[in-house]
Amino acid sequence: MIPISKALNIIERKTGLLGPESIPVGESVGRILRQAIVADTDLPPFDRSQMDGFAVVAADTKNSPVTMSIVGESAAGKGWHREMKRGEAVRIMTGAPLPKGADAVQKVELTNEVTVGAVQQVVVSEPTEKGRHIVGQGSEITKGTTIFSQGEGVIENMIATLAAFGYAKIKVSKMPRVAILGTGSEIVEIDKKPGRDQIRNSNSVMLDVLSRRFGSETTVFPIVKDEISDLKSEISDAVKNSDIVVLTGGVSVGKYDHTKTALAELGAEIFFDTVRLKPGKPAVFARVGTTLIFGLPGNPVSAAVTFHLFVRKAILKMQGAAATEMRTGFAVLTSDARAARERDTFLPSRIETNKLGQLIAHPLKWQGSSDFVGFAQADSLVFVAKGKMIAKGEVARIVYL
Repeated sequence: MIPISKALNIIERKTGLLGPESIPVGESVGRILRQAIVADTDLPPFDRSQMDGFAVVAADTKNSPVTMSIVGESAAGKGWHREMKRGEAVRIMTGAPLPKGADAVQKVELTNEVTVGAVQQVVVSEPTEKGRHIVGQGSEITKGTTIFSQGEGVIENMIATLAAFGYAKIKVSKMPRVAILGTGSEIVEIDKKPGRDQIRNSNSVMLDVLSRRFGSETTVFPIVKDEISDLKSEISDAVKNSDIVVLTGGVSVGKYDHTKTALAELGAEIFFDTVRLKPGKPAVFARVGTTLIFGLPGNPVSAAVTFHLFVRKAILKMQGAAATEMRTGFAVLTSDARAARERDTFLPSRIETNKLGQLIAHPLKWQGSSDFVGFAQADSLVFVAKGKMIAKGEVARIVYL
């Protein structure tokens, strides 16, 4: 039985990097960047107005109210590109380029347009100051600045930035191909009514969703009965076109737990087969050829926790993600949390913020590693080191699901 930290280090060492591919920017959410994203222009690309109003020389407004001649108009997409002289003003719209010679904008609410004969004029009622209501060229980003780094995951909020700097296509990592294989003679598919002593296959669909969440292409294989020959055959088929195979069930030491035996007979390198972890002690990590194999416990909560700790890391590592560990934090407990005597323990919890602005974690009432109904409310896990207890009101480390 190895510590969790050692298991994670082994996965880190044994997981290789997939190649890159270029895809349209609109299809890139959830993918991992394989290039740096660099600004190809200043942002803004010119001095621009923050307001509808008039571009002026600030010094001309010192003794306001003052009257100025309107010599042009600058609109977004259609700037006024002559040079403005002292005593002149240019009508300007929000986002439009500032005319040469101007150094301020007075907002329209503090001006009044008048026409004297054929001459358009503006009365500026209050003084302004140099730089007022102007966003300077390059004040947000300068050309050549790295905006996003290789290894970052693309999220929705990044898309506008990518498009603004001309990235119609971006280079990302290829998606790992993950095969999901549920085992157990007692398992039936979810569209079947379980017979006596049977249960539905909840693990495969759960692992399918989780694998795709972290950037995988998935294939879900039919359930394999508790026969070594059948299991070896299905694993052999699964590894042919997969980067990762995830099996659930059959990893403990019972009479019908055949996963480790089947892997050994297939010539697999088994890197670890038990972890000092609750839930999820009988977790297996191996390799057949170039394909990584994860054997997860059959109980749904154990399968979910070991996926988040181990499989998720391998999926992200294959894509060159800069961050492959689960996101952690700290929260105040609303009830006692106790670990197993010999195993580090992750307890399902739900987090919220109290009136003091503190992050608090509610350890959930659940009945163990088969209680998927209780686990369904969890958005985090409370970590308690082996043999320890963290009391209500104390601070505990949490990991976010």
